[in-house]
Formats: sequence, C-alpha cells, structure tokens
Amino acid sequence: MTNHEAPEVRAVGHADHEPADHESADHESADHEPADHEHGDHERSAMRAVLGVVITVSDRCARGEAEDRSGPLAATLLADLGVRADVVVVPDGVESVRAAVGDALAAGARLVLTTGGTGIGPRDVTPEGTRPLLARELPGLAQAIRDRGAAKLPAAVLSRGLAGIAAGRDGEVLVVNAPGSPGAVRDAVAVLGPLVGHVLDQLAGGAH
Repeated sequence: MTNHEAPEVRAVGHADHEPADHESADHESADHEPADHEHGDHERSAMRAVLGVVITVSDRCARGEAEDRSGPLAATLLADLGVRADVVVVPDGVESVRAAVGDALAAGARLVLTTGGTGIGPRDVTPEGTRPLLARELPGLAQAIRDRGAAKLPAAVLSRGLAGIAAGRDGEVLVVNAPGSPGAVRDAVAVLGPLVGHVLDQLAGGAH
C-alpha cells in the first residue's frame, strides 16, 4: 500500500458537504424519497444494526479545500435503511481507495459505499481501486444506478462505478461505487433501498 493522507472520519448526521469537482458523471436529482419496500422476517432481521462505511474519494476534500456534501448525505440516507455508517474521506488514487475499502472490510462493515472518482478524468480511479477486492461483481446493480442518473443527466452514463461482493471480517460484504455528487448519492441509495435488505440476507445465507 502506498502512502496516502490519513482518512478523516465523520459520524452520521453531519451537514452536507461540497462534492468533488472532478467527477465527470456528477449530477443532481429530486429530493430523496425513502424506498417503499417490504422484507421478510429474515430480511428485516438482517437489517438490524447493520454496520456500513461511506468513503468519500476526493483530493480537494481530503486536503480541506472543499466541503464533502456527498459522504454525510449518503450516511444519512443509509441510516434510513437501517445502516449505521461513518464517513471516511480519502484522496483520489488506486491505493488510497483500495486501502480505505480494505479497512472497512476488516472493520466488519457489511455495506461499503464509495462516492467520487468514478468518471473519466485522469484522477478518477475509484473502480480500479475497488475491483481487486471484489470476489464477484454485480453489473446489473451498477447499471441500474447509471440508468437512474441518466434519466436526469445524460453524462451519468460516463460513470464507471462498480458494484459487487467482497470478503469481509464477518462474511461477505456489498460494495458499491457512486459518483461524487449529492444527486448521484441520492440515486445510488434509491436503487439500493429496495435491494439492500435482500442482498445482505442472501449474503448471510438466507433462502432465495
């Protein structure tokens, strides 16, 4: 692991921050509406006290030159789904992303959501830092997030974000890359909302 700036951790509920300005597929969307979905008893159980981590990937935010609006928003929206997530801020880079996701897996997170660095700029390498940690990819989930964004902003199709399953301390973990804007975070969590309980239940060995 190459050296990178020390992660900054913020708890759920902090004020929204500025997005990274390098994200090619950043976009805004309408106000978040909690997902209307039902879970079976096992899935409801799987969503109790779920530990998550949100990783904001941004050089400017890591240097303190911009406020991170996306990460704290993601944590707040995930809390509505029953996922308790702290926010870690790291600079762009393959090694910094890989280290932050790896730390989250080792800490026992069951859901890791990154925001930022999924576009086509020279420093947008979040997918490259994430992919080596994925045992299985979920391309349909990543595509659904792009499709939701593209319905409002055509440039959302340029996001290269991944979704997949990684090995964590306490079992398999859902890992999702979202672009680095509040709108993109809202879209990603809106797509995750009806699915996250079922996915975590399946990863825990629940019946189909």
